[in-house]
Amino acid sequence: MGDAPIHTRWLKIVDKTLVSVDGKSISVYELVPDFEDATAFSTWARHFRRHYCLDENIDKFRSGTGKSRTQYLIDYVFPTKTSDFGPATRSGDFAEILLADLLEYQFGYWVPRTRYSRKDIRNESTKGSDVVGFLFENTKTLVASTKDILTTIEAKAQMSGTSPRSRLQDAVLDSVKDKMRLGESLNAMKQRLYDDKLDTEAKKIERFQEGINIPYIRQSGAAAVFCSNVYSKEHVCGTTDCTDHENLENLILIVIHAKELMTIVHNLYERAALEA
Repeated sequence: MGDAPIHTRWLKIVDKTLVSVDGKSISVYELVPDFEDATAFSTWARHFRRHYCLDENIDKFRSGTGKSRTQYLIDYVFPTKTSDFGPATRSGDFAEILLADLLEYQFGYWVPRTRYSRKDIRNESTKGSDVVGFLFENTKTLVASTKDILTTIEAKAQMSGTSPRSRLQDAVLDSVKDKMRLGESLNAMKQRLYDDKLDTEAKKIERFQEGINIPYIRQSGAAAVFCSNVYSKEHVCGTTDCTDHENLENLILIVIHAKELMTIVHNLYERAALEA
C-alpha cells in the first residue's frame, strides 16, 4: 500500500526476552502514538479507511443513499461503536490491520489488503485467515524459490476489562486452523485483487497456490493485542503453550499493547469518517 505510513513508526519492539511455557520466544511491541501530531493521525485515518473503502469509490457507493461521505461510512461501512457486535468487530479489525502493518512495513512482506472492503455484515469479522503476507526471495523477477515465505497470523484482542485473558494462547490454538483454510483464503484474496483490476498482484498469489513442484516456507503466527492496563507479561508467559502446534518450528509469537487502546480505536474510526 505504498510508503510506510507515519503511524508505523509509533510501533516499536520493547521486549525480546519473554518466552512461552514451552520456551518459544515472544516478541513484544508497544504502540505509543504522538497525540500532538495531527497530520500523522490524519494519514493513519486515511490509511485505515482505505481498507474498507477507497476514497475514489465513496461517492459512487453512497449515491442513492442520501447520505454524506461521513454518514455513509458510519451507517453502512464501519463496525458500530456501541451496538451489537460492533465494538468487538472494531477491536478485531484494528488488531488485524495493525499486525498487517507490522508484517508489511517492519518485516518487509507483501500484504494485500482485501479483507474488509466486501463485508456483507459490517459488525462481523471476515472469515478466513486474519493476516496473510508473502515474502519473495526474488523480489524483482518473482521466480519461485524454496526460500519464499507465506505467513499467516491469527490475531486476538483484549482492549477492555480489568484482568488479563489468555489471548495469545487463544491465538496459538486457533492458528492451527490456518493450514486448513489457507486455500480458501488465497482464492478469495486473488478474486478480490482481480475484481479491483490488480491483475499483476493477483497472479502473484498463484505461486503459493501451486507450491508443490517448488515448495515454499509456510510460517504460522499467533498474536495478541492488549490495552496496556490488562497486559501482563507474567500472565502471557504463564498461559501460552505451543507444544502441540502443528507448525511449531515455523511459529512466531507477537504481543502488542498500548495505553487506552480502545479510545485510540474509536478515535481512529471517527477521524476516518469525518475526514473522508
